[in-house]
Amino acid sequence: MPNTIELATKLTDELDKALVQKTVTGFMADNNMRGKFVGTKTVMIPEMNVSGLGDYDRETGFVQGAISVSHTPFTLQMDRGRTFMLDREDNDESGVAGLAGQIMGEFMRTQVVPETDAYVLSKLAGLAVTKEQTVTGNTSDGALKILTDAIGKIQNAISYDEELVAFVDSKMWAALQHTTELNRQLCLTDFKKGELNTKVHSYNGVAILPVPDNRMKSAYTFNDGTTEGQEIGGFVPTGAAKSIGALVLPKRAASLIKKTEQVRIFDPAHNLNADAWKFDYRLYYDVVVKNSISGGIYAYVY
Repeated sequence: MPNTIELATKLTDELDKALVQKTVTGFMADNNMRGKFVGTKTVMIPEMNVSGLGDYDRETGFVQGAISVSHTPFTLQMDRGRTFMLDREDNDESGVAGLAGQIMGEFMRTQVVPETDAYVLSKLAGLAVTKEQTVTGNTSDGALKILTDAIGKIQNAISYDEELVAFVDSKMWAALQHTTELNRQLCLTDFKKGELNTKVHSYNGVAILPVPDNRMKSAYTFNDGTTEGQEIGGFVPTGAAKSIGALVLPKRAASLIKKTEQVRIFDPAHNLNADAWKFDYRLYYDVVVKNSISGGIYAYVY
């Protein structure tokens, strides 16, 4: 019988890496905001403010400045999970390790990754819309203007030396690719997500990340798995949801914070409910935006 503790630990590590590398928003896990958990649900995010420069006096020296550090409490919202069972007769013990990897890998690829992206992107776009940080236009003949307007507004609000990323849906990406003046300026550039280094298209140093349309909506219902009509789990756009054509922000603006990502495995001898292997997966997470950078998130919704 395989060591289920070792197998679960290995799977957890592999799925943790997959979540960072396969989600388009995975790089946000690299943004450490130095948050500290207090209790099980709340993380304290530090914000620092310092005084500006004053005149130096040759007799009295420096003007006294002030440094203030405040901590903003943030409660994680997404506590998600599923359990699966595989009948003992459907698998022999020698193959359970490989089969567990296949099952959880498919679950990660088809369910966890799309949902995580959908939640993060909808929340960031919602923040931009709430703060009236949006750009307008028509993708059919103004895709490049939409992108450059968003970039310009962010650079003016934050800084011209910030590394920016632009998430775009299929309609926006197709329009950008067919824009003659943009084709000459698109180039491949390095982009890091966790331990993975990859190549992405960029425009004037801004990484452009195409995203499947089902992850680019402004609002979703995240099914609880038990309510009638929600038994299948997963997520669906709400009836009032709009499409997110583009979402542009500094790469360091948001942090993907995970309190828990864990796999548990029970062999048939320890599964009290059935003569079957049992696989549990739990992900407890949220995305946090620092107040000092929140003015640099712009969206185009239609």
